[in-house]
Amino acid sequence: MAKHGKKYLAAQAKVDENTFYTPAEAVKLVKETAFTKFDATIEVHLRTTLDPRQADQQIRDVVVLPHGLGKTVRVLVFAAGDAAAAARAAGVEAVADDDETLAKIQGGWLDFDVAIATPDMMGKVGRLGRILGPRGLMPNPKAGTVVSGDDLPRAIREAKAGRVEFRLDKTGNIHVQVGKASFSEEKLLENFGSLMEAITKARPTGAKGNFLKHITLAATMGPGVKVDSNAAQNMQATE
Repeated sequence: MAKHGKKYLAAQAKVDENTFYTPAEAVKLVKETAFTKFDATIEVHLRTTLDPRQADQQIRDVVVLPHGLGKTVRVLVFAAGDAAAAARAAGVEAVADDDETLAKIQGGWLDFDVAIATPDMMGKVGRLGRILGPRGLMPNPKAGTVVSGDDLPRAIREAKAGRVEFRLDKTGNIHVQVGKASFSEEKLLENFGSLMEAITKARPTGAKGNFLKHITLAATMGPGVKVDSNAAQNMQATE
């Protein structure tokens, strides 16, 4: 059993592990229990009743958080010709439009947070699957990261504004960042509400009943705060 430091134990003492808090109470508490010297990331952890082995029980979608994630998002675009020019004009950090840049990525260069590609580049991008895939950087139409040249500026704008992908992992859980501990309670609550609305809308056809079993909010290295599942799923209706 892992031993926790004094700061963690002091933070944990503020949380009643038998209580399922309202979203507003949980956000307030997770800010109070963020004890790191750096600006902690606030994450939502959702345990579902879904079976990730079943095709009709998959969840994979994106949500644009109204207040972003509180960090600069570095975007790389795989594009050529006019699309590459449009990407540069939109202010991306890097454009992979030549074999040199592709070889650089193949060699392990990954100084970007989001990768977007135009369909005509996916043949070349596919060869980088073993590099990009394990790190969640592989462009994918479902995640809104494979787009036409005309849609590139919008996709880049959304990625930089705080577009977040959420997906079911192999254990049937979903983990999503919703901001920083320095955010106001109102901003965190609105980001949390937008996420819950998107997850509710993305309900897979094979889901039975209430597919969200447990919802927990936590700051980096901080204790988990249990959230009332029904209240969280109804957030969008009360904002």
